[in-house]
Amino acid sequence: MSPGKVTVAQLRQMKGRQKIAALTAYDFAMAQLLDACGVPLLLVGDSLGMVVLGHPDTTHVTMEEMIHHVRAAARAKPNALLVADLPFRSYETPAQAVANAMRFVEAGADAVKAEGGRAILESVRAIIAAGIPFLGHLGMLPQQVLEEGGYHIKGKIEVEHAGLLADAAALCDAGAFAIVLELVTPPVARELTQRVSVPTIGIGSGPDCDGQILVTTDLLGTSPGRIPKHAQPANLAEAIRTTVTAWKAAL
Repeated sequence: MSPGKVTVAQLRQMKGRQKIAALTAYDFAMAQLLDACGVPLLLVGDSLGMVVLGHPDTTHVTMEEMIHHVRAAARAKPNALLVADLPFRSYETPAQAVANAMRFVEAGADAVKAEGGRAILESVRAIIAAGIPFLGHLGMLPQQVLEEGGYHIKGKIEVEHAGLLADAAALCDAGAFAIVLELVTPPVARELTQRVSVPTIGIGSGPDCDGQILVTTDLLGTSPGRIPKHAQPANLAEAIRTTVTAWKAAL
């Protein structure tokens, strides 16, 4: 990747040539730090609901909360492509989706992400028609965790396999520049990666996607509660505890 602002076109060109590293950033300091590490895609994810705001899942996150964090990350002026998650029930109609996507762009985002394929296709098309780059998200959809009763690996049964293929094709046809695959069984993630023309960015979907994305606090080992196995976290939480304890003892 050449120096300077990362573009959607550059990310698309990385497919099959260079693995795409993507991480979440919810504030100015972390966005600046991760950008200095050369991470080409930063996501202001609605995962902030759990790891920053203390909610049990992402369905509690509001547009106002997301905009607050998008603005903070955007103040770092990252070279990385800065993508913002459209939160739960913020893209139910094309008009609503475009209005909220435009609010993110005004707050400093370069692109937006939403969960789903054919079910949200009219909203996806409207966002892209408005000139706003769109990142897809298939597989396990965190905003549906309540109706699905938890987080489940997708693609194990044929109806899910076929649905993922159809959804991925629909997003590509609509103009999505890449697709996140979350908790998709690795053989299906590999097949999708081979079939679609845009990069796939996996999270818990095996090693064969065009890139990987993680919640940064999972990678660092500082997320509250259980950290997913696919994160292979550092133990920064213990380092923080050791540092604070030593500082208190030296007072």
